[in-house]
Amino acid sequence: MKYNFDEIIDRRGTMATKVEKMPEGSAKDALPLWVADMDFPCAEPILKALHERIDRKIFGYTLYNTDECMNAVLGWFKKRYGWEEKAENLFFCPGIVSAYAVLVNLLTKEGDGIVLQRPVYYPFTIKAEKNGRVIVDNPLIYENGTYRIDYEDLDQKMADPANKVLVFCSPHNPAGRVWTEEELRKVVDICKKHDKWIICDEIHCDLIRKGVTFHPILKTAPDYADRIVVCTAPSKTFNLAGMKTSNIVIHNKDLQKQWIDLLDNKLSMGGPSTLGLTAMIAAYTEGEDWLEQVKDYIDGNFAYIDAFLKEHLPKAHMIPSEGTYLAWIDFNGYVHGDAKKLEELMQKKAKVALDEGYIFGAAGNGFERINIAAPRSVIEDCMKRIQSALADL
Repeated sequence: MKYNFDEIIDRRGTMATKVEKMPEGSAKDALPLWVADMDFPCAEPILKALHERIDRKIFGYTLYNTDECMNAVLGWFKKRYGWEEKAENLFFCPGIVSAYAVLVNLLTKEGDGIVLQRPVYYPFTIKAEKNGRVIVDNPLIYENGTYRIDYEDLDQKMADPANKVLVFCSPHNPAGRVWTEEELRKVVDICKKHDKWIICDEIHCDLIRKGVTFHPILKTAPDYADRIVVCTAPSKTFNLAGMKTSNIVIHNKDLQKQWIDLLDNKLSMGGPSTLGLTAMIAAYTEGEDWLEQVKDYIDGNFAYIDAFLKEHLPKAHMIPSEGTYLAWIDFNGYVHGDAKKLEELMQKKAKVALDEGYIFGAAGNGFERINIAAPRSVIEDCMKRIQSALADL
């Protein structure tokens, strides 16, 4: 089936966060390209499965650890990445941020350090701090227009007994890096040297640019599986964020017991929604053709933005994307690190609602994160608005 990603779908009136709750200060008629969900229609096999499930007319309590679900998730890992995983290591959670919050409470105590590689997905900072943990920054090195890991600094941070966990974003949000096997191995070796936990967010792993290869951390470093927790989900891949379904891979048997005790026994968060599970199984078993088409379209959006910036905004620089559908653009050539000035220009003059770079950490000052999983005409409108807003700078 050939999908039409140029279709404009009006999301108003659907309680969509992206359009109903703009960032504070945004114009009411701002173009919403901030929240990381797609403005594309879901794959037809997913919609068909949901319609068929609705026709069954009953939506009762639903099991996650069934053969059908396990085979769908594990089959996807194996088919896409050659990653062999066992059902006994797979656990449900409503979302990766929820899973992260649970893991923060299981692996650390108040006052412990959690190492982040900023600029990085801002809920990692917020949830840790709200739970009384201390953020320790191992900032990525921004050099020659892209990012790399500071291994020497990471080694120093992980050597500190107060720091218990590294949160590793792979692919990285917002930098768009897809880490190589060598880079992954170096990170794991440092954590292994100091016997520290790794929480690895792989939610964007399926959204990779042509010619780039994603390496699951547990496939790359099976020798350290007992200290790694991997967070995956169909939400970004198949535009199912509202279905509240994610898959958490835990090998450590003691942590598995603690997870079940907290998530199921104490919080009663262990049961998936009926339609969420239906959508996930259909996505992993029948959604691959849609995914390949949507990746091609997103690649085209990245190419358009890159060409536009070079022609019309030459002092701006988009970090070369290896993964995700999030453009990370450096506008410091126009605003010279003045994050609030950039925010005001985007919100008031350009009238685009984006994720401001500074919310990802101080290293993001002067950057914007733009969700480009939208029809090309919307992306064109966004870039023209930004060009107009920066014309006098």
